[in-house]
Amino acid sequence: MKRLFFALFFIALLAPCTASVVCQQSGPHNMHIRVVGDYRYLLLPIQDNGPEYRVQLIENNQLYRNLVLRLATEGKVDYYVPLDLKDLQLDAFHLNVRFGRESIAWDKIQAANSYDASNTDYYRPLFHQTPQWGWMNDPNGMFYDEQKSVWHLYYQHNPYGSRWQNMTWGHSTSKDLLHWEHQPYALEVDVVGAIFSGSCVVDKNNTAGFGENAVVAFYTTAAESQTQSMAYSLDGGMTFTKYHANPIMVADIPDFRDPKVWWNEQTSEWNMALACGQEMRFYASKNLKDWTFLSAFGEGVGCHGGVWECPDMLRLPVRGTNEYKWVLLCNINPGGPFGGSATQYFVGEWDGKTFTPASDNGEVLTKWMDYGKDHYATVSFAHAPENRTTVMVWMSNWQYANDVPTMQFRSANALPRDIDLYRDSEGIYRIGVKASPEVAALKGKVVGKGTTVKTVPATAVIEVEVSNSKRPATITLSNEKGEEVVMTYDFQAQTFSMDRTKAGLSDFSHDFAAKTTTPLFVSAKKHKVIIYLDKCSIEAFDAQGNWAMTNLVFPTTPYNQLSVVGGKVSVYSINY
Repeated sequence: MKRLFFALFFIALLAPCTASVVCQQSGPHNMHIRVVGDYRYLLLPIQDNGPEYRVQLIENNQLYRNLVLRLATEGKVDYYVPLDLKDLQLDAFHLNVRFGRESIAWDKIQAANSYDASNTDYYRPLFHQTPQWGWMNDPNGMFYDEQKSVWHLYYQHNPYGSRWQNMTWGHSTSKDLLHWEHQPYALEVDVVGAIFSGSCVVDKNNTAGFGENAVVAFYTTAAESQTQSMAYSLDGGMTFTKYHANPIMVADIPDFRDPKVWWNEQTSEWNMALACGQEMRFYASKNLKDWTFLSAFGEGVGCHGGVWECPDMLRLPVRGTNEYKWVLLCNINPGGPFGGSATQYFVGEWDGKTFTPASDNGEVLTKWMDYGKDHYATVSFAHAPENRTTVMVWMSNWQYANDVPTMQFRSANALPRDIDLYRDSEGIYRIGVKASPEVAALKGKVVGKGTTVKTVPATAVIEVEVSNSKRPATITLSNEKGEEVVMTYDFQAQTFSMDRTKAGLSDFSHDFAAKTTTPLFVSAKKHKVIIYLDKCSIEAFDAQGNWAMTNLVFPTTPYNQLSVVGGKVSVYSINY
């Protein structure tokens, strides 16, 4: 019989526990919890909006893990999360937490051999990647395994609640960028710190000495300060070993994070971009372990309304030419065009040491990759096939991400996108965005055409064609409760907008109800927009790839009606 003990620092009387969990008070401030039997999980009762308690998991008198939990204190338990006991092989360990006497957790805590992760959330998307449970934000460390034709997606994850905390690299894999298989956590929070954002590369030539084709992960370790660490995988990114000499980089600034690493063919060395306050710093290395500072970028250019985060450096083709330009992605929060989080970018040249932005008719313009409210932490897959540049995007906004009306999970990633460059009507370089080719498989049978469709499915692909006119063209999604999203082509202003002020639930944040607007960038007689409607999101893509707009919506009942003024629509079912 395995005996597992938890010591809980709190002021309370002895609390009853379940049959498999025996609670014993020891002294005025301690509670020992003994798990009777050989169980796989301890199911922790969580109160989603409750206070945070700092928890120390101690195994064999050694600090094993630091956690922050919102254990249920009053009212009802909102949900349970599993603490996996499989790696705790010793007879005893302790869980230390300073806690209040009002707790109901001690009545509700359970030991079990299984955890039911089946979906219980009304707003969980059908065809977007989400965690099985808990919180998710930035995509991390993404790469494509050329040998197995598998896309690896890691992401910022809290396995112990549906609000931000306990940053861990979650892991999902896919063969088609649409259907995702959940994998064990890749990098877990430990005594050194939380695991913040970063990147992965495949070290084909064994420059680091870990082994040929080792997958090497770079990430920020966050504790009292932020430092850069690395880990390596010898099984194709399924399991990682943390480098024994971490950290590999330190700095005397508070915001020092999100390493993006890539191979520079021109200089035959590795480069790294790091977010440092409100600038990006660049480094070089021959062995992935020892890094030399090269330069910094950011002073006097772009938006500086918030902290710069999650850099990416990409060499992109210019559409319809043989030209290539370098693009620096710079995610920023706050400071986005409609408040909160957004992805800005700079087009220019990279000589292996310095990034130089291109002049946009005499100045360096602030440019945005997406013109919705819910597009952040854009990063690319390393080693994508066919010279593609494929990115993933966290589909939320820090203004309200912790408060959206989901419970079992929080946040989804937007649909994967392939990007390039084009010149707009003024000759200015812009990022072009289209849903990745794999997304085309979602398009099913035609279920409605014309100007009015009265039976729109809850999830659908919608294609609308409009003609340039003196009058605006409108696309309205609605339901019988009067909730609606209105999308408008304003040809006089040369804009496309999406108004979600009456879209459904919005009382969780005064920042949510909003109208977002994008320039059309290229003049044309006709325009076509492709809209992907899922249970809690609307993603609109210009058919030519000139702009994109990503917004969350929370209708209390699905939109089931569609009307178009000034154009025609085709509605397709989802093939998933």
